[in-house]
Amino acid sequence: MTKLAIFSVLYLLLTYQAQSQGCVAIRSTGGFCTRDQALGHDSTKWMLSVSNRYFKSFRHFVGTEEQKQRLEQGTEVINHAYTLDLALFRNLKNGWSIGLDVPVISNARSSMYEHGGNGAKNARHSTHSFGVGDIRIAVYRWLIDQTKMPKGNIQVGLGLKLPTGDYRYQDFFIKNDSTKVLGPVDQSIQLGDGGTGFTTEVNAFYNFNDHVGVYGNFYYLFNPREQNGVSTARGGALSADAVNYGTSVMSVPDQMMVRAGASVTFNKFTFSAGVRDECQPSKDLIGGSMGFRRPGYIISIEPGLNYQFKKATVYAYVPFAVKRNRTQSVADKLKTEATGVYAQGDAAFADYLVNIGASFKF
Repeated sequence: MTKLAIFSVLYLLLTYQAQSQGCVAIRSTGGFCTRDQALGHDSTKWMLSVSNRYFKSFRHFVGTEEQKQRLEQGTEVINHAYTLDLALFRNLKNGWSIGLDVPVISNARSSMYEHGGNGAKNARHSTHSFGVGDIRIAVYRWLIDQTKMPKGNIQVGLGLKLPTGDYRYQDFFIKNDSTKVLGPVDQSIQLGDGGTGFTTEVNAFYNFNDHVGVYGNFYYLFNPREQNGVSTARGGALSADAVNYGTSVMSVPDQMMVRAGASVTFNKFTFSAGVRDECQPSKDLIGGSMGFRRPGYIISIEPGLNYQFKKATVYAYVPFAVKRNRTQSVADKLKTEATGVYAQGDAAFADYLVNIGASFKF
Protein backbone atom coordinates (compact mmCIF):
# COMPACT_ATOMS: atom_id res chain seq x y z
CA MET A 1 0.00 0.00 0.00
CA THR A 2 1.21 3.51 -0.79
CA LYS A 3 0.49 6.94 0.60
CA LEU A 4 -2.91 6.76 -1.07
CA ALA A 5 -3.88 4.44 1.77
CA ILE A 6 -3.40 7.29 4.22
CA PHE A 7 -6.34 9.15 2.76
CA SER A 8 -8.38 5.98 2.32
CA VAL A 9 -8.15 5.17 6.01
CA LEU A 10 -9.02 8.70 7.05
CA TYR A 11 -11.98 8.75 4.68
CA LEU A 12 -13.50 5.59 6.06
CA LEU A 13 -13.09 6.86 9.62
CA LEU A 14 -14.58 10.24 8.71
CA THR A 15 -17.77 8.68 7.33
CA TYR A 16 -18.79 7.28 10.68
CA GLN A 17 -21.87 9.47 11.08
CA ALA A 18 -23.42 8.66 7.74
CA GLN A 19 -25.83 5.87 8.40
CA SER A 20 -27.29 3.74 11.17
CA GLN A 21 -27.15 -0.04 11.30
CA GLY A 22 -30.75 -0.96 11.95
CA CYS A 23 -32.98 0.51 14.64
CA VAL A 24 -30.00 1.05 16.91
CA ALA A 25 -28.72 4.35 15.54
CA ILE A 26 -25.06 3.40 15.39
CA ARG A 27 -23.42 5.30 12.55
CA SER A 28 -21.34 2.72 10.75
CA THR A 29 -18.14 2.91 8.77
CA GLY A 30 -16.45 0.70 6.29
CA GLY A 31 -13.10 -0.84 7.06
CA PHE A 32 -9.63 -0.25 5.75
CA CYS A 33 -6.43 -1.73 7.09
CA THR A 34 -3.96 0.90 8.23
CA ARG A 35 -0.73 -0.71 7.05
CA ASP A 36 1.87 1.63 5.57
CA GLN A 37 -0.39 4.62 5.92
CA ALA A 38 2.41 6.81 7.33
CA LEU A 39 4.58 6.37 4.26
CA GLY A 40 5.40 9.35 2.08
CA HIS A 41 3.32 12.27 3.34
CA ASP A 42 2.80 14.12 0.06
CA SER A 43 1.74 17.74 0.64
CA THR A 44 0.88 18.27 -3.04
CA LYS A 45 -1.79 15.59 -3.42
CA TRP A 46 -5.55 15.54 -3.01
CA MET A 47 -7.72 12.45 -2.77
CA LEU A 48 -11.38 11.78 -3.51
CA SER A 49 -13.09 8.74 -2.04
CA VAL A 50 -16.42 7.32 -3.14
CA SER A 51 -18.00 4.64 -0.95
CA ASN A 52 -21.23 2.67 -1.27
CA ARG A 53 -22.71 1.14 1.87
CA TYR A 54 -25.81 -1.04 2.25
CA PHE A 55 -27.50 -3.14 4.91
CA LYS A 56 -30.87 -4.70 5.68
CA SER A 57 -31.90 -4.89 9.34
CA PHE A 58 -34.74 -7.18 10.36
CA ARG A 59 -33.71 -9.32 13.35
CA HIS A 60 -35.17 -8.02 16.63
CA PHE A 61 -33.27 -8.27 19.91
CA VAL A 62 -34.08 -7.49 23.54
CA GLY A 63 -30.71 -7.56 25.23
CA THR A 64 -28.83 -10.38 23.52
CA GLU A 65 -31.94 -12.52 23.02
CA GLU A 66 -33.34 -12.59 19.50
CA GLN A 67 -37.12 -12.18 19.27
CA LYS A 68 -37.59 -14.94 16.70
CA GLN A 69 -41.37 -14.75 17.00
CA ARG A 70 -41.31 -11.43 15.15
CA LEU A 71 -40.17 -13.19 11.97
CA GLU A 72 -42.59 -16.08 12.55
CA GLN A 73 -45.52 -13.68 13.01
CA GLY A 74 -44.44 -11.38 10.18
CA THR A 75 -44.34 -8.32 12.46
CA GLU A 76 -40.62 -7.55 12.07
CA VAL A 77 -39.45 -4.08 11.08
CA ILE A 78 -37.27 -4.06 7.96
CA ASN A 79 -34.85 -1.21 7.25
CA HIS A 80 -33.09 -0.95 3.89
CA ALA A 81 -30.31 1.63 4.15
CA TYR A 82 -28.00 2.85 1.40
CA THR A 83 -25.36 5.57 1.71
CA LEU A 84 -23.14 7.16 -0.91
CA ASP A 85 -20.23 8.88 0.83
CA LEU A 86 -18.20 11.53 -0.98
CA ALA A 87 -15.03 12.61 0.80
CA LEU A 88 -12.32 15.04 -0.23
CA PHE A 89 -8.95 15.04 1.52
CA ARG A 90 -5.84 17.18 1.56
CA ASN A 91 -2.60 15.78 2.93
CA LEU A 92 -0.58 18.58 4.56
CA LYS A 93 2.98 18.89 5.80
CA ASN A 94 4.51 17.47 8.97
CA GLY A 95 1.96 14.68 9.35
CA TRP A 96 -1.14 16.91 9.26
CA SER A 97 -4.18 16.22 7.08
CA ILE A 98 -7.73 17.54 6.72
CA GLY A 99 -10.87 16.02 5.26
CA LEU A 100 -14.46 16.86 4.36
CA ASP A 101 -17.13 14.15 4.19
CA VAL A 102 -20.59 14.54 2.59
CA PRO A 103 -22.95 11.54 2.86
CA VAL A 104 -25.98 11.13 0.59
CA ILE A 105 -28.52 8.79 2.17
CA SER A 106 -31.49 6.77 0.91
CA ASN A 107 -33.52 4.78 3.46
CA ALA A 108 -36.70 2.70 3.42
CA ARG A 109 -38.48 1.31 6.49
CA SER A 110 -41.19 -1.34 6.26
CA SER A 111 -43.37 -2.08 9.29
CA MET A 112 -46.86 -2.91 10.49
CA TYR A 113 -47.03 -1.31 13.93
CA GLU A 114 -46.37 2.19 12.58
CA HIS A 115 -49.24 1.91 10.11
CA GLY A 116 -52.33 -0.31 10.48
CA GLY A 117 -50.97 -2.17 13.50
CA ASN A 118 -49.35 -5.55 14.14
CA GLY A 119 -51.70 -8.34 13.10
CA ALA A 120 -54.05 -6.14 11.09
CA LYS A 121 -54.88 -7.15 7.52
CA ASN A 122 -52.79 -5.39 4.82
CA ALA A 123 -51.11 -3.29 7.55
CA ARG A 124 -47.52 -3.39 6.24
CA HIS A 125 -46.40 -0.19 4.51
CA SER A 126 -43.13 1.73 4.07
CA THR A 127 -41.74 5.14 4.91
CA HIS A 128 -38.70 6.65 3.19
CA SER A 129 -36.03 9.31 3.57
CA PHE A 130 -33.56 10.73 1.06
CA GLY A 131 -31.02 13.56 1.11
CA VAL A 132 -27.69 14.80 2.44
CA GLY A 133 -26.74 13.58 5.90
CA ASP A 134 -24.61 15.20 8.61
CA ILE A 135 -21.46 16.70 7.08
CA ARG A 136 -18.20 16.40 8.99
CA ILE A 137 -14.84 18.20 8.89
CA ALA A 138 -11.82 16.74 10.68
CA VAL A 139 -8.09 17.34 11.13
CA TYR A 140 -5.49 14.68 11.91
CA ARG A 141 -1.90 14.50 13.11
CA TRP A 142 0.60 11.63 13.09
CA LEU A 143 2.44 11.65 16.42
CA ILE A 144 5.66 9.84 15.47
CA ASP A 145 8.30 10.91 12.97
CA GLN A 146 8.23 8.15 10.36
CA THR A 147 12.00 8.42 9.84
CA LYS A 148 12.52 7.37 13.47
CA MET A 149 9.90 4.61 13.49
CA PRO A 150 9.03 3.54 9.93
CA LYS A 151 7.19 0.38 10.93
CA GLY A 152 4.42 1.97 12.96
CA ASN A 153 2.67 5.16 13.94
CA ILE A 154 -0.16 6.63 16.00
CA GLN A 155 -2.57 9.22 14.70
CA VAL A 156 -5.02 11.43 16.59
CA GLY A 157 -7.95 13.28 15.07
CA LEU A 158 -10.49 15.90 16.04
CA GLY A 159 -13.60 16.64 14.01
CA LEU A 160 -16.73 18.76 13.91
CA LYS A 161 -20.05 17.16 12.96
CA LEU A 162 -22.61 19.61 11.63
CA PRO A 163 -26.41 19.10 11.82
CA THR A 164 -26.86 19.37 8.05
CA GLY A 165 -28.95 16.21 7.69
CA ASP A 166 -32.72 16.71 7.92
CA TYR A 167 -33.57 15.32 11.36
CA ARG A 168 -37.26 16.25 10.95
CA TYR A 169 -37.83 14.22 7.77
CA GLN A 170 -41.51 13.31 7.32
CA ASP A 171 -43.49 10.75 5.36
CA PHE A 172 -47.02 9.36 5.38
CA PHE A 173 -48.11 6.58 7.73
CA ILE A 174 -50.98 4.55 6.26
CA LYS A 175 -53.55 3.81 8.96
CA ASN A 176 -56.19 2.23 6.70
CA ASP A 177 -57.50 2.39 3.13
CA SER A 178 -58.82 5.93 3.60
CA THR A 179 -56.53 7.47 6.22
CA LYS A 180 -52.90 8.45 6.10
CA VAL A 181 -51.04 10.67 8.58
CA LEU A 182 -47.98 12.83 7.89
CA GLY A 183 -45.34 12.65 10.59
CA PRO A 184 -41.59 12.38 11.32
CA VAL A 185 -40.12 9.04 10.26
CA ASP A 186 -38.44 6.75 12.77
CA GLN A 187 -35.15 7.83 14.31
CA SER A 188 -33.31 4.98 12.55
CA ILE A 189 -33.98 6.42 9.07
CA GLN A 190 -33.70 10.13 9.84
CA LEU A 191 -30.96 11.78 7.76
CA GLY A 192 -29.29 13.40 10.77
CA ASP A 193 -29.52 13.57 14.55
CA GLY A 194 -29.97 17.34 14.93
CA GLY A 195 -26.87 17.91 17.03
CA THR A 196 -23.61 19.74 16.53
CA GLY A 197 -21.05 17.28 17.81
CA PHE A 198 -17.33 16.74 17.90
CA THR A 199 -15.36 13.59 17.26
CA THR A 200 -12.15 12.21 18.73
CA GLU A 201 -10.11 9.45 17.09
CA VAL A 202 -7.00 7.41 17.69
CA ASN A 203 -5.64 5.29 14.82
CA ALA A 204 -2.55 3.10 15.05
CA PHE A 205 -0.68 0.49 13.03
CA TYR A 206 2.46 -1.58 13.18
CA ASN A 207 4.08 -3.56 10.34
CA PHE A 208 6.14 -6.59 11.31
CA ASN A 209 7.53 -6.82 7.77
CA ASP A 210 6.56 -5.97 4.17
CA HIS A 211 3.65 -8.41 4.24
CA VAL A 212 2.14 -8.61 7.73
CA GLY A 213 0.81 -5.85 9.95
CA VAL A 214 -1.71 -5.03 12.66
CA TYR A 215 -4.01 -2.04 13.10
CA GLY A 216 -6.41 -0.46 15.57
CA ASN A 217 -8.93 2.38 15.50
CA PHE A 218 -10.94 4.15 18.21
CA TYR A 219 -13.69 6.67 17.47
CA TYR A 220 -16.07 8.58 19.75
CA LEU A 221 -18.74 11.09 18.75
CA PHE A 222 -19.74 13.51 21.51
CA ASN A 223 -23.24 14.95 21.05
CA PRO A 224 -23.80 17.52 23.83
CA ARG A 225 -27.35 18.33 22.71
CA GLU A 226 -29.78 16.21 24.73
CA GLN A 227 -32.91 16.20 22.52
CA ASN A 228 -33.72 17.54 19.05
CA GLY A 229 -37.42 18.28 19.64
CA VAL A 230 -38.73 15.90 16.96
CA SER A 231 -41.85 14.01 18.01
CA THR A 232 -41.79 10.21 18.21
CA ALA A 233 -45.58 9.96 17.71
CA ARG A 234 -45.33 9.52 13.90
CA GLY A 235 -48.05 12.09 13.35
CA GLY A 236 -50.40 10.53 15.92
CA ALA A 237 -51.00 10.89 19.65
CA LEU A 238 -48.24 10.32 22.18
CA SER A 239 -48.53 7.31 24.47
CA ALA A 240 -48.71 7.72 28.23
CA ASP A 241 -45.36 5.95 28.60
CA ALA A 242 -43.72 8.38 26.17
CA VAL A 243 -44.90 11.32 28.25
CA ASN A 244 -44.13 9.73 31.63
CA TYR A 245 -40.65 8.47 30.82
CA GLY A 246 -39.33 11.20 28.53
CA THR A 247 -39.43 9.53 25.10
CA SER A 248 -41.91 11.90 23.45
CA VAL A 249 -39.08 13.47 21.43
CA MET A 250 -35.90 12.04 19.91
CA SER A 251 -32.59 11.96 21.76
CA VAL A 252 -29.27 13.09 20.26
CA PRO A 253 -26.98 10.22 21.32
CA ASP A 254 -23.23 9.74 21.50
CA GLN A 255 -21.66 7.00 19.35
CA MET A 256 -18.52 4.90 19.61
CA MET A 257 -16.54 2.46 17.47
CA VAL A 258 -13.50 0.28 18.18
CA ARG A 259 -11.67 -1.80 15.53
CA ALA A 260 -8.61 -4.03 15.67
CA GLY A 261 -7.14 -6.61 13.35
CA ALA A 262 -4.34 -7.82 11.13
CA SER A 263 -3.54 -7.56 7.41
CA VAL A 264 -1.51 -9.48 4.86
CA THR A 265 -0.24 -7.99 1.58
CA PHE A 266 0.67 -9.87 -1.59
CA ASN A 267 1.69 -7.73 -4.54
CA LYS A 268 -1.18 -5.25 -5.01
CA PHE A 269 -3.69 -7.15 -2.88
CA THR A 270 -4.19 -6.59 0.84
CA PHE A 271 -6.35 -8.95 2.88
CA SER A 272 -7.42 -8.00 6.39
CA ALA A 273 -9.46 -9.53 9.19
CA GLY A 274 -10.45 -7.98 12.48
CA VAL A 275 -13.03 -7.40 15.17
CA ARG A 276 -15.28 -4.38 15.22
CA ASP A 277 -17.49 -3.05 18.04
CA GLU A 278 -20.04 -0.32 17.31
CA CYS A 279 -21.93 1.14 20.26
CA GLN A 280 -24.61 3.68 21.05
CA PRO A 281 -24.45 4.19 24.83
CA SER A 282 -27.53 4.67 26.98
CA LYS A 283 -25.93 7.76 28.57
CA ASP A 284 -23.88 10.53 26.92
CA LEU A 285 -20.53 11.62 28.33
CA ILE A 286 -21.46 15.30 27.96
CA GLY A 287 -24.97 16.65 28.45
CA GLY A 288 -28.20 14.88 29.32
CA SER A 289 -29.45 11.55 27.99
CA MET A 290 -33.25 11.92 28.01
CA GLY A 291 -35.36 11.47 24.91
CA PHE A 292 -36.01 8.43 22.76
CA ARG A 293 -33.04 6.30 21.75
CA ARG A 294 -32.33 2.61 21.20
CA PRO A 295 -28.96 2.01 22.90
CA GLY A 296 -26.95 -1.09 22.17
CA TYR A 297 -23.88 -2.51 20.50
CA ILE A 298 -22.86 -4.77 17.63
CA ILE A 299 -19.71 -6.90 17.66
CA SER A 300 -18.68 -8.07 14.19
CA ILE A 301 -15.99 -10.06 12.45
CA GLU A 302 -14.71 -7.83 9.65
CA PRO A 303 -12.98 -9.36 6.62
CA GLY A 304 -11.70 -6.99 3.94
CA LEU A 305 -9.92 -6.83 0.62
CA ASN A 306 -8.37 -3.96 -1.33
CA TYR A 307 -6.46 -3.70 -4.58
CA GLN A 308 -3.97 -0.95 -5.36
CA PHE A 309 -3.74 0.68 -8.80
CA LYS A 310 -1.25 3.43 -9.61
CA LYS A 311 -3.56 6.30 -8.64
CA ALA A 312 -6.54 4.47 -7.19
CA THR A 313 -7.52 1.92 -4.58
CA VAL A 314 -10.65 -0.24 -4.72
CA TYR A 315 -11.90 -2.03 -1.62
CA ALA A 316 -14.66 -4.22 -0.20
CA TYR A 317 -15.41 -4.84 3.49
CA VAL A 318 -18.25 -6.96 4.92
CA PRO A 319 -18.57 -6.98 8.74
CA PHE A 320 -20.66 -9.97 9.95
CA ALA A 321 -22.42 -9.57 13.28
CA VAL A 322 -21.55 -12.18 15.92
CA LYS A 323 -23.16 -10.46 18.91
CA ARG A 324 -26.02 -7.96 19.06
CA ASN A 325 -27.28 -6.39 22.27
CA ARG A 326 -30.11 -3.90 22.70
CA THR A 327 -29.30 -2.54 26.16
CA GLN A 328 -31.55 -0.71 28.61
CA SER A 329 -32.18 2.95 27.82
CA VAL A 330 -32.59 5.69 30.42
CA ALA A 331 -36.36 5.55 29.80
CA ASP A 332 -36.35 1.76 30.35
CA LYS A 333 -34.59 2.24 33.67
CA LEU A 334 -37.01 4.96 34.76
CA LYS A 335 -39.98 2.73 33.92
CA THR A 336 -38.42 -0.20 35.79
CA GLU A 337 -37.92 1.96 38.87
CA ALA A 338 -41.43 3.45 38.71
CA THR A 339 -43.34 0.20 38.12
CA GLY A 340 -41.13 -2.38 39.79
CA VAL A 341 -41.29 -4.44 36.59
CA TYR A 342 -38.12 -4.82 34.52
CA ALA A 343 -38.50 -2.93 31.23
CA GLN A 344 -36.28 -3.16 28.15
CA GLY A 345 -37.19 -2.21 24.60
CA ASP A 346 -36.21 -4.02 21.43
CA ALA A 347 -34.32 -3.04 18.29
CA ALA A 348 -33.77 -4.53 14.84
CA PHE A 349 -30.23 -5.39 13.69
CA ALA A 350 -28.64 -6.43 10.42
CA ASP A 351 -26.73 -9.68 9.86
CA TYR A 352 -24.02 -7.94 7.86
CA LEU A 353 -22.98 -4.65 6.29
CA VAL A 354 -21.59 -4.21 2.76
CA ASN A 355 -18.98 -1.51 2.02
CA ILE A 356 -17.65 -1.19 -1.53
CA GLY A 357 -15.74 1.83 -2.80
CA ALA A 358 -12.75 3.41 -4.43
CA SER A 359 -10.25 6.19 -3.71
CA PHE A 360 -8.65 8.39 -6.37
CA LYS A 361 -5.54 10.52 -6.04
CA PHE A 362 -5.06 13.64 -8.12
